[in-house]
Amino acid sequence: MEYNDLLNIIKGLEFNVPTIVFEENGVEIFLIRPSKAFKNYDIKKNFQIFIKEGDRQFRPNHLRVMIDLHLKVRSRPNLKNELLSAFDNIFYKGNSLLSIKNLIEQDFEHYLNSISIIAVLSQLFIIEQDYNYEGESNYDPPTLFYQGWVRQFIDSSKEIDNLAMSVCSRKPPTAKYTSLENKKHKKFRDENTSLWYLE
Repeated sequence: MEYNDLLNIIKGLEFNVPTIVFEENGVEIFLIRPSKAFKNYDIKKNFQIFIKEGDRQFRPNHLRVMIDLHLKVRSRPNLKNELLSAFDNIFYKGNSLLSIKNLIEQDFEHYLNSISIIAVLSQLFIIEQDYNYEGESNYDPPTLFYQGWVRQFIDSSKEIDNLAMSVCSRKPPTAKYTSLENKKHKKFRDENTSLWYLE
């Protein structure tokens, strides 16, 4: 999905009306713009993300993407760099489904959702922060906090429970995954090579 196409759908959401934005094999991702106000969010921009699997419906959070990608790379460590490149491309506002096209046919023994569902979710979480989060951040762009953790969950050899605990404790990702792209960091560089944080 194109970043701007998805953003335009979000901008046009009506209050409390579910809107399906992606479906695959009976799994739906849909959005709702709640009429209730939330701290640090503009009520006219805020939206919530839902997954529906059969009769089961729930709101996924960032950890779903991170845990899923950690499971995928543990299943297929040879695909680590390809996963990193694909989800970096989504972070850089590339088409989410085109970004993972070379991974769609790959088999993963462990996962929470398909690679397509996870790619669209990641794109939505990035848009969510880009478009309507108005709080303070130590990162510029603020979405780099999220993407730093995505990179760390894919690349790190740490156990998944330790990584998840760090996220839940609101700790920042390791600086090696964000510093050169963070305009608020002393090591910021205007231009970086692909997967620069693996150097």
